[in-house]
Amino acid sequence: MGTLTNFLRAWKGLKAFKKLPARDRKITFYAENNHSMVHFERMLVHLTQEHDQTVCYLSSSVDDPIFSSTNPKIHAFYVGEGTIRTVLFIGLEVDLLVLTMPDLETFQLKRSKSTDVHYLYVFHAMVSTHSNYRKAAFDHYDTIFLTGPDQHDEIRSTESIYDLPSKTLVEVGYPRLDALRHDFEEWRKNRTPPGEGTALRVIVAPSWGKTAVLETCGKVLVQVLLDAGYFVTVRPHPMTTRKSPKVLEELESAYGHHERFAMETDVRDKETLYASDVMISDWSGVAMEYAFGCDKPVIYIDVPKKNNNPESRRIPHTPIEVSVRERIGRIVHPDQLDRIPEAIERIYADQDLFLEEIEAVRQAHVYNLDRSASVGARYIVEFANKLSEKNSTPHTITAMQ
Repeated sequence: MGTLTNFLRAWKGLKAFKKLPARDRKITFYAENNHSMVHFERMLVHLTQEHDQTVCYLSSSVDDPIFSSTNPKIHAFYVGEGTIRTVLFIGLEVDLLVLTMPDLETFQLKRSKSTDVHYLYVFHAMVSTHSNYRKAAFDHYDTIFLTGPDQHDEIRSTESIYDLPSKTLVEVGYPRLDALRHDFEEWRKNRTPPGEGTALRVIVAPSWGKTAVLETCGKVLVQVLLDAGYFVTVRPHPMTTRKSPKVLEELESAYGHHERFAMETDVRDKETLYASDVMISDWSGVAMEYAFGCDKPVIYIDVPKKNNNPESRRIPHTPIEVSVRERIGRIVHPDQLDRIPEAIERIYADQDLFLEEIEAVRQAHVYNLDRSASVGARYIVEFANKLSEKNSTPHTITAMQ
């Protein structure tokens, strides 16, 4: 019954969207899940409030937070994940479509056949483009909002090596990081500092898959941390919760009774993230968000890196998630987990030096820190208004300050 209800709701959303005047569909966002909102939210605020723009928002999630919005400048429509969405994409009639979804044209979602829609990609992580994503993940986008210079160099090299048309690359930054920095500062102003001698709080937030931390050495890791006297919160990737529930069940069975252990599957809850003193991760993009957003260290468990592009070595650039690890934290081999407490203590013994390093790395690898949403929104407005007269020669843009 739920499937039929969602289908009918998607059909109704499709018809309502198509009835809108063309001027109201000029700028359209598409969210493949309810997590997309964390990357769009700040730009939507600037578009509708600062620039007084009407925006369409298409979502494949029935519980997308956009449907609770009271912003009169946003027209939100549920379009589902199946046939309705596929039909919508094939016949889409908008000027500019903004997405966080890679692999356009590769799977079921294709570029519009009826109009010359301009497709703009917004990254949902500050990670490499050639190692973390599939080979052709961005080949069919027209414009890409870059989080930092690493992505610029990787994309231009990919275009050169594979003889691809040049895309318009816009130096925007990462709105998700800016929101995290702002929210963390507000949280810190209102918190009561822990008393002297309080045990450190460790959050374990790795990636997912057969070679990820929880799947390979989760129980041993938690035992080491508890034996060291730390408070431990395991925050599994949503895909671990879906694909490997037995891993989490084993952790709960072994440590659920422990007074310093907690399992947190709702990744939207920020309290534990902000209250922690150090993160244990592997190759998850959340590690850089944590270090850059909260000025706190990451201990990287050196499990094999998941590589979604078998030809990534053709791109002559070291992925950012590889190059910054030893500068924003420490690396520990899975066979040496007992060394983690020592690594943590060494970082906190020279905290000022660590904070300086975090700041240097952040400034070098992220565009428009604390201004990215404003920069991105301004570009969207000006570009959408000039689509009919845009210059067809692709180029790199230093976005409006």
